[in-house]
Amino acid sequence: MALNKIDDPFSCLNIWDINPTTSSSQHDASIIGNTRIDWKETQDGHVIKAELPGLKKEEVKVEVENGNVLQISGERVKEVDEGNETWYRNERSVGKFTRRFKLPDGSKVDEIKAVIENGVLTVTVPKDHTKIKSIGVS
Repeated sequence: MALNKIDDPFSCLNIWDINPTTSSSQHDASIIGNTRIDWKETQDGHVIKAELPGLKKEEVKVEVENGNVLQISGERVKEVDEGNETWYRNERSVGKFTRRFKLPDGSKVDEIKAVIENGVLTVTVPKDHTKIKSIGVS
């Protein structure tokens, strides 16, 4: 099922906070700011995947703000120039990024799990099935 901006209730919370630290151009900011996110809902919860190539788990933060806003943030820092090296290309992006998403009602925020593997961060948000209430029809 394809989503567009009208169907996506979370699009209003896709907030970028790009602050390149040692960026030599706007190009760096746009690349780090274009972190791709996939979000799918399963029977048991929500699975959010972010492409973060080259980042270690220590360089990524996953937090919940205000009880229902998932925030993924991090920073890729520029390699230190030793002074005795000759660079031929320096195209990898550097800078900070932040993505925020409003979690749906019934999300178990205390049980969120995050794993980074092969440059992909996977955040799993379980659903609270006890919050689903059946209403009898008379």
